[in-house]
Order: sequence, then structure tokens, then C-alpha cells
Amino acid sequence: MNNYSKNLRHRPWSKLFLVVAGLVAIVAAIVFGIAVGETPIPIDVVYHVLSNRLLDTAFPVVPIDNGIVWNYRLPRTLVAACCGAGLAISGVILQSLLRNALAEPYLLGISAGASTGAVLVAIVGVGGGLVSMSVGAFLGAVLAFALVALLAHAAGGDGLRNGSQIVLAGIAGSQLFNALTSLIITKSGSAEQARGIMFWLLGSLSGVRWGDVGLAFPVALFGCCVCLLQARALDAFIFGTDSAASLGIAVRRVQLTMLLVAALMTAVMVSIVGAIGFVGLVIPHTARMMVGVRHQVLIPASMFLGAVFLIVADVAARVLIPGQVLPIGVITALVGAPVFAVMLLKNGRRRA
Repeated sequence: MNNYSKNLRHRPWSKLFLVVAGLVAIVAAIVFGIAVGETPIPIDVVYHVLSNRLLDTAFPVVPIDNGIVWNYRLPRTLVAACCGAGLAISGVILQSLLRNALAEPYLLGISAGASTGAVLVAIVGVGGGLVSMSVGAFLGAVLAFALVALLAHAAGGDGLRNGSQIVLAGIAGSQLFNALTSLIITKSGSAEQARGIMFWLLGSLSGVRWGDVGLAFPVALFGCCVCLLQARALDAFIFGTDSAASLGIAVRRVQLTMLLVAALMTAVMVSIVGAIGFVGLVIPHTARMMVGVRHQVLIPASMFLGAVFLIVADVAARVLIPGQVLPIGVITALVGAPVFAVMLLKNGRRRA
């Protein structure tokens, strides 16, 4: 625990400062995400459009700029913020429960399972129209992690205690569900539909609209609130399940609740934007370096950083190659893969 984290314990106003700074950073990132793109929008035009829509003012705005800002870039940026926050918090949950620095939804097969569930609903029509992509993704995410946990247990792990074993099982499960997803797309979809789905699976915000904001925002907010309510329990898990139980924590109940919350957030975000990797790995570690390990501070810090990170990644995906939009998962992988490699090397040196 660093000095900044210790100071937060004794100075409550520092938590308020963190929240205010995080909100300011998110607002700045949202304005940046709206203004920057293939067609740049001046900041004053962004302000005029938002003011007209939210405050019912009457600033003169060109209709095409109004459409770009309100109907395209603003919902896209808000969903990016919600997805970044949700995936970052999911990473915090998994790393705390498993006591493994490499745990995150993408590596544990949760994202892959969610993708398979979403594709089954979208292409095969599982559920007969009564099951949404988000529900299918949630069921796929839960099934994937259950299979990963069973595989880790069969390989000699002790429930959720052996984080390294679960990470290895997660990598295997991720490959399995990715293969199932590819098989479903190849067998059931047309060539055009397959191309669209494969691009979506790499992470795409191109088709995001206001309805997606109405789904992503409540889920991200719900996940953050549940995690904050369980912040003390997550702190206890840092010292292991036995220590948590000795402190009066209902270990199994907390584990099940938090894993379901992580699966829910991951599934909803995957059903909207596809499988985006490494956000749940990079952001929690960055937040720990900034604010320490106490979850009462770590959770909101991860939420803010994740939101800003994915907004910036989406802007990079739009402008990196002129005239072409890259899958956002490519950008996050370019950042996350080197960080993952560095963490592997550090863990190996510590054990040596």
C-alpha cells in the first residue's frame, strides 16, 4: 500500500478530490471523443449542440454537425466510457478474488463465452426471439467461467484458491469458445454476415446508438455500486479466503455474487461492442499504482481510468488510418499485450 493510499484513509476529502478529478477527466474525454474524428467538430459546435439538446437553447448549428454530434459520436463515446468502466471493474473483481495479477475477463474465457452466447442468439436464433443478445451473452459468460473453474479444479486446483491454475484453464477455455464462435459463424451465417460479425467480435462501436447507452450505463453503474458495497470484503480477499473467513466474510456468497456481477458486466459490454481484451488487465494495475490497493478507492479510480482509456482508444481507432476505422480491440491489444508480457516477466522473476 503506497503513501497516497494511506493518506486517503486519514483524509476523507481526498476521496472527494478523486471523484471530482475523475468526473472532470471523463467529461474532457467525452468532449475529445465527440470533437475528434474523420470530420473534426469544433469545441464550440459541440457545446452548442449539447446545449440545444439538453438545455433547450437555440444556438444556430448546421444540421449535419448536429446529427454527427448527437446521433453518432455522443452515444458512441458514452458507450465506450461505460464499457471501459465495466471491463476495468470486472478486472478488479477477478484479480482480487483469484489473487492473481493476470486475471481478467478476456484471459479467463468470460469474454469468449459471452461472444459465443451472443452469436448463438444473433445468428442461430437460439431462444426463438425471446432471448436478447445480452441474455445470451450473460449465459455464455457464466457457462464459460463455470467450465474454466471445473477444469482448474480437475487439474488439481482448490476451488478459486489457485489463481494461476484458473488463468491457465481460462486461456484454454477462451480458445475453445473462440473456436465454437468461429464454427457457428462459418456454418450458420452468410459471407457478408460472417464478415460483419467477425469485425464486431474484434470490438466495434460503429453501430452504437442511444438504446445501447440505456443498456450499458445502468449495468456499469450497478456493477460499480455492488463492488463499492463489497469493498471491505474484497480488501479481505487480498490476504486469502481463510483470512477473509476469519474476519467474518461470507466467502462463498461474496465470491458467487462478485463473479456474477463481473460476468454480467462483461456479457452486456460484449453484446454491445464485441470482445475487447486487456482493459480489465491494464487499468486495474494502473489504478493500483496511482491510489493503492484499498478497493474503496481502487474501484472508482479503475472505473474512471477505464472509461477514459476506452474513449481514447476509440478515437485512435477512428483516426489512426485515414479513411478507415480499426476494430477497437486492435488498439487495446497493442497496449495490453506488451503490459501482459511485462507482468509475466515480473512474476517469473519474483518466483525465481
